[in-house]
Amino acid sequence: MASINIKQLEAFVQVADLASFRKAAAVLKTTQPNISTRIARLEEQLGQTLMERDAGSVRLTQTGVLLLVKARAVLNGLDDFIATANASGLFEGTLRLGVTEMIVHSWLSEYLGALRSQFPNIKVELTVDLSTNLTIGLFNHTIDLALQSSPFNQQSTGELDLGRYTMVWVASPALEITESAPNQSSLCQYPILTHARETTPYQQLETHFASEPKTYLVPSTSLGACLRMTLEGLGVACLPHTMVAEELKKGTLNQLRYSWTPDHLSFKARFHAEKAPYHLREAAQLAQTIASRYTTDSVKAN
Repeated sequence: MASINIKQLEAFVQVADLASFRKAAAVLKTTQPNISTRIARLEEQLGQTLMERDAGSVRLTQTGVLLLVKARAVLNGLDDFIATANASGLFEGTLRLGVTEMIVHSWLSEYLGALRSQFPNIKVELTVDLSTNLTIGLFNHTIDLALQSSPFNQQSTGELDLGRYTMVWVASPALEITESAPNQSSLCQYPILTHARETTPYQQLETHFASEPKTYLVPSTSLGACLRMTLEGLGVACLPHTMVAEELKKGTLNQLRYSWTPDHLSFKARFHAEKAPYHLREAAQLAQTIASRYTTDSVKAN
């Protein structure tokens, strides 16, 4: 049996994928010298140069390109071996997860609990941000799995549907809005608390109320802050129903039957399928399962 070990192959694959010894060290939770040592030892054992290093850049040799496919197959085979043995506790590592605030305020806790139960030794590093920034993170390899809303300006090779989420108008009872179905003019008497300027909901709101000179849109990069301000009666808001469902049940928010809302939010679990290890693919599938309980269609069914 060859003395090449899994850590050497992991280092090789990560350096090849990220084109950086430093980034590979961060992902594998070790030091850059350790990564360099593993690669050097692997090349020594094979008697082959796998990658060229030049002024901070890393390029695979022809041999490196060929062996990267085989190395990835070995790692995937080990994952399949562990999965078949139903020994998910043996999966170790870090999942760099990116989510939007809508998910934070709806099903993130349930999802993280289920993920911890399935993969107890996978650590989660959480990033909460706007969808546009999560896409940047996904493609510069600082995020492994992004649970985010469309549209997307870059397409990923791995993509699972997380469903649609209805937008609803809500207000604090403290505002004493007596009309359950206000018209445009009466709604615009209040500040309209909403998503960040660069998002689709904000842009659709801006277009819809363009003819109403009294409109005062208050964009926020934090939907949590937007929700808090709405609860405190600082304005009316148009937010995903799943995000305010508990407040509507408790009566701390009232739903306003205004006749127009921005489009449903459509969410996807996105990742790089060709590079995704078993636990990442399973994490995406699990997100799809959890999300299905919170989508517009599931709410209607209930």
